[in-house]
Amino acid sequence: MEELLEAYVRYLTAERNLSSYTLRNYRSDLCDFGRYLDAEEGLGPLEVDRQSFRRYLARLHEAGIASASVGRKVSTVHAFYRFLVREGTLERDPLMGVSSPRRERRLPLILDRSQLTAIIEAADSDTPQGLRDRAILELMYAAGLRLAEAVGLDVGGVDLREQLARVRGKGNKERIVVIGRPAVQALQRYLRAGRPKLAREGEAALFVNRDGGRLSGRSVQKIVRKFALLAGLDQRVFPHLFRHSFATHMLDGGAELRVVQELLGHASASTTQIYTHVTEEQQRRVYTQAFYNQVRLKARQPEGQTSRQENDAHTADQRS
Repeated sequence: MEELLEAYVRYLTAERNLSSYTLRNYRSDLCDFGRYLDAEEGLGPLEVDRQSFRRYLARLHEAGIASASVGRKVSTVHAFYRFLVREGTLERDPLMGVSSPRRERRLPLILDRSQLTAIIEAADSDTPQGLRDRAILELMYAAGLRLAEAVGLDVGGVDLREQLARVRGKGNKERIVVIGRPAVQALQRYLRAGRPKLAREGEAALFVNRDGGRLSGRSVQKIVRKFALLAGLDQRVFPHLFRHSFATHMLDGGAELRVVQELLGHASASTTQIYTHVTEEQQRRVYTQAFYNQVRLKARQPEGQTSRQENDAHTADQRS
């Protein structure tokens, strides 16, 4: 298994240009599958069949592995065996016809505008770290960045005059994102009075730590959590919520799905489509709440008395 896996990783590195994080996940999934085959089935990777693979999936289900994680493992193993067929190691894919478990659709969590404002404004310090933290929070929401994209930004990748930034997303794909005015202003303050006091000479990273090197993703997670708590939010808040919220608020504001897809760097519009379901769910909640408020208002009125809203509606009908 190890020899086949190393060949596959070399292929992925050369041909697919995947990130080290993605490669690590692929390696982990395939090693897990190889250990199962050896320990439970007594098989090598070239001896697997659909029945043994289905038993592996059943074992994952019994272990309580989330369906999304199982789906990822299935996809990884399928891709591995397609590679073996392409390279001539196998004549055919022994797992053809075994599909991933159906994933339950879960709408992404989002923060409303007041919550986001509270988190961002909690970072109001004029210290170098405070200016950096404010700039990070403003930028992640303004551009809908992934965590890795935010920490991977270099100073040369940001054009504040044009309000644009050049980021590298999944698969090392580059895209241009638009930065709003609040984020531009926060970045200007940070670059003027914060970063020069933090960055060591020759450092290219936009966001740097106290030692002058590139800020880590774990540090940004701590920053987000810190200011969420200061803003009085007791729910679990993490950086990707800024991205979910950006997409949902853009669609709420009337942005076209295709535009949001491009800004987020999604390869397929179907990935972005999930945010339309979030906005629809919000609209249903608002409508339902308004309906029940009206019902309660009518219940409190004496018989024969009409509400102000009904009178206004009657007046509007007469005018029309």
